[in-house]
Amino acid sequence: MSESKIPHHVGIIMDGNGRWATARGKDRSYGHKIGSSNVDKIVEHAFNSGVYALTLYAFSSENWARPKKEVDELMKLLKLYIQKFYKKLVGSGIRLIVAGDKSALTPDLVKEIEKVEQATKNNAEHILNIALNYGGRQEIVNAVNKLINDGKSVTVDSITEYLYTKDSGDPDLIIRTGGEKRLSNFLLYQGAYSELYFTDALWPDFDEIEFDKALEEFSKRKRRFGKI
Repeated sequence: MSESKIPHHVGIIMDGNGRWATARGKDRSYGHKIGSSNVDKIVEHAFNSGVYALTLYAFSSENWARPKKEVDELMKLLKLYIQKFYKKLVGSGIRLIVAGDKSALTPDLVKEIEKVEQATKNNAEHILNIALNYGGRQEIVNAVNKLINDGKSVTVDSITEYLYTKDSGDPDLIIRTGGEKRLSNFLLYQGAYSELYFTDALWPDFDEIEFDKALEEFSKRKRRFGKI
């Protein structure tokens, strides 16, 4: 595939862990565990394919409404992921950014996040955004409020500069696994002209071949951005 056809920034709504586990007679938390092990594989493959920035929807601001046991397990897995791949991220040229409201997270998780963000802040080969306690509507509200507080005019460009993904650019492609066909409050501002790709593959089953199918479909799209 031509490099010009590779999306610069890809967003992924990683959906289907719970249903994958339930279909196998397992607890939903087991699905999240298997799904988390899939993250590193897809991140590596995406970057090796020529993608510069990747934004993964790990936990939405609405997910707190799920059972406490499931939420606790998700947070534990996120902390383990960050700890496990700390050295790899630092030495790989990948910059990690956690996009979302950290104030609701536990102090120990915030400490781990800040540690890896600080250690990778100068990495420039790729950007990995983990959307954690993230909501697209709230991100827009926060950006506008910060602009007002800074005494700046609210414009399309100025809002962009206050978004979590300001260094990644808008996503060219947003993928959603699991069969649902909605954005679920993910990158609402940034995704105005994103190409959308929906697959029935549940996140634990979404492998390199499935990712390549999304890239192939993207390469066939005619992106007009409102023009003819």
